[in-house]
Amino acid sequence: MKFTKIFASLAIAGLVFVGCKKEEDKNLANIKPLETTAKEQKAIVAENVQTASFEIEGMTCAMGCAKTIEKELSNLDGVEKATVDFDKKMATITFDKTIQNQESLTRVVQATGDGKTYKVLNFKS
Repeated sequence: MKFTKIFASLAIAGLVFVGCKKEEDKNLANIKPLETTAKEQKAIVAENVQTASFEIEGMTCAMGCAKTIEKELSNLDGVEKATVDFDKKMATITFDKTIQNQESLTRVVQATGDGKTYKVLNFKS
């Protein structure tokens, strides 16, 4: 009796494993490879390029805070490059001044948190 239960359990497990694998293979055949969705940037005219730096108060970690803010800033239209240094609590952004400005950059940084977590100080351009 015990042998029959073990054999039946193995048979059912084998069928489930094989059945799931075939279903998974069918689903995988329909999946298209991920395409990198690199942000298409228009070239910034040299006379419109501006670099700004400012302090960010309220960051508590390099990955969760600094990298998230850096990613949000980098994804903005007109931003050529954005870096956030957690240790120095500083952000440096190169952007098109006809598209972005101090207020919009400040708003993005503060909106990255709950609106109260991050504060922009000493904006210099």
